Amino acid sequence: MLVSRLRNLVRGVFFCFCLVGAALSVSAAAGADQSFQAWLEEFYSVAAQNGIARTTYDRTFAGVTAPDEEILQKASYQPEFTTEIWDYLDTRVNPRSIDDGRIMAGVYGKTLQEVETRFGVDASVLLAIWSMETNYGAVLLRSNRLYYVPRALATLAYADKRRQKFARQQLLAVLEIVQAGDISIDQLTGSWAGAMGHTQFIPTSYLAYGVDMDGDGRRDIWNSIPDALATAANLLHQNKWQTGKSWGYEVLKPSNGAQYNEETKTLAQWQELGFVRPHGAGFPRPEEKAVLKMIAGDNGPAFLMLRNFFILKRYNNSDFYALSVGLLADRLAGKKGMVQPWPRPAGSLSVEEKFELQALLKEKGFYAGGIDGYLGTDTKKGIEAFQNQLGTKPDGMPTQEILKALRR
Repeated sequence: MLVSRLRNLVRGVFFCFCLVGAALSVSAAAGADQSFQAWLEEFYSVAAQNGIARTTYDRTFAGVTAPDEEILQKASYQPEFTTEIWDYLDTRVNPRSIDDGRIMAGVYGKTLQEVETRFGVDASVLLAIWSMETNYGAVLLRSNRLYYVPRALATLAYADKRRQKFARQQLLAVLEIVQAGDISIDQLTGSWAGAMGHTQFIPTSYLAYGVDMDGDGRRDIWNSIPDALATAANLLHQNKWQTGKSWGYEVLKPSNGAQYNEETKTLAQWQELGFVRPHGAGFPRPEEKAVLKMIAGDNGPAFLMLRNFFILKRYNNSDFYALSVGLLADRLAGKKGMVQPWPRPAGSLSVEEKFELQALLKEKGFYAGGIDGYLGTDTKKGIEAFQNQLGTKPDGMPTQEILKALRR
């Protein structure tokens, strides 16, 4: 049943894009903005200097008469809290992402092997990136998460001073994509900031790393899984991915280990200082250099990060992101998960307990969403409804006490 669900999900992407593209064209024409229209006309001179034909430009912006206010809201949004590493990992490296990844490995095994052979990047790493970027394509079926990329980038270039330079550069690149004919305009959708396709490439990165893996003459990261995976592999390959080597290792640190955080030494030197792998495993290449990272602070797990960890950050310049890809890739490759616990606050839930919480809320009729471990607005509303039934303060907090009450 799960295999069928995932296969249908991937097949449905093409149909979804057609619908979204049509909807965006209609909404764009709903209210004209003369200042924005004047800006678009003025920007054509820049596009023309970069080889963009007038016909390409007009086709791209047909029906686009006003900036997208939702884009500007997202661009100005500042999170009111910092996500802790364990919460970040819980939504990305969990039983569902692992199970779905293993199914995708079976469905696309031949493609993954061909990409791995050509670019030297492990299939498990590519699957982990695909999961991180779009949940194996599931995000591409959510029309409320997709935007017409030329309009989104034009909006940022026109109205967002902080992102103006970036947006103008990306807008020129997306016009080049249209002119090349790799994707039809009604399928040219992506995130509010212009990231596109299964593996979420901004336009300039698409032009730099895009690969036609399926041999149809087009680089299509929106509808072609081979093209999307190969494009991700090419980015890592071009940035000197070290084939056959790990991203890093979880290590047990000595009592004075925290003082070395962020220092670089060879693995042999780290071992001499008392940093060892769980289960007594050794380091395959002790001469390699590694950086000690204690992402959760002195009381959290320690990791020795190798060159490939920092190459993963070329995809997304975040320690959280690169660690998530590495840990998920390890699980998809059949390796064991982490040994050391994260320093979660007292009374908080583990990733397994978050899944159980959602399942119990759903079973009792308080929650209708997916069982994915992501405790968002719908889950919190479900908790509040359950708390109201219990006669306790409805704060929506996912605690051990709530889980115990649900079990009862």
